[in-house]
Amino acid sequence: MAAKSPFLLLLLSLCLILCFSSTANAQLSQNFYAKICPNVESIVRNVVANKIKQTFVTIPATLRLFFHDCFVQGCDASVMIASAGGNTAEKDHEDNMSLAGDGFDTVIKAKAEVDKVLQCKNKVSCADILALATRDVIAMSGGPSYAVELGRRDGLTSTASSVTGKLPHPTDNLNRLNALFASHRLSQTDMIALSAAHTVGFSHCGKFSNRIYSNPIDPTLNKTYAKELQDMCPRIVDPRIAINMDPITPRKFDNEYFKNLQKGMGLFTSDQVLFTDARSRQTVNTFAQSSTAFFNAFAAAMTKLGRVDVKTGNQGNIRIRCDAFN
Repeated sequence: MAAKSPFLLLLLSLCLILCFSSTANAQLSQNFYAKICPNVESIVRNVVANKIKQTFVTIPATLRLFFHDCFVQGCDASVMIASAGGNTAEKDHEDNMSLAGDGFDTVIKAKAEVDKVLQCKNKVSCADILALATRDVIAMSGGPSYAVELGRRDGLTSTASSVTGKLPHPTDNLNRLNALFASHRLSQTDMIALSAAHTVGFSHCGKFSNRIYSNPIDPTLNKTYAKELQDMCPRIVDPRIAINMDPITPRKFDNEYFKNLQKGMGLFTSDQVLFTDARSRQTVNTFAQSSTAFFNAFAAAMTKLGRVDVKTGNQGNIRIRCDAFN
């Protein structure tokens, strides 16, 4: 048999990669647990509802946990693993130190409730529970509900070193944001919609103090808002002080985030740049004008985010405990 040319071998390799990726994505489906654990969504939803009654922090904490998980090694719950045996896990990287414990606790509690059902025991991944809980906290705070694709396996590795350079930072400009999201096949519109997760939750002063105590003060920042931030955040940063990301409706998932940007009231540089940069301004204006347009874009972007580097089949497993490998 004649040897295949290098060009044909390259084509064959690309085909195998594409087919494998398509198969992995195809294994995610909205009814993945229909026969395995038919009540999984209602079980998770009840846990989430109870957690929110205990503390509102559950909402932004769970939402941030999902983002930080998917952006590092894909949506595989590797961010939940606790450091052990000399291994420093993802959650202990400096970029993850601000993740609130209520996000972790929500997933762990939901996993425990799911596993109380004999039919479901050790059949539902922590990664899928996190994806469901994230959808639920968004909906329960006034945001859109959407169908969650399921069938993820939990990751088999978690290292702090894998986090470096993978997450957005408060000082990022539009080029950096677009490049970071594009590396996960997310568009600029997806990025702008997902940035509005900052419509709920809080930040510590150290994340934006450079904007309010620079000389001059960041000119893109609303002067009245800057003075309010100075009043709440002393020049010598107190790590215990936290500020609402959205000063208008901090406990409601809505499009107020974009209206704030129009007024120069984005808390981070990476927020305000979405309006100050002409390339993204029109999308901000569209989302500020129409909550429907924003909700639709956000739901679509969350679905795309939930597909990032997922593990299916034998690429991962179902963890017995969300914070430890089997």
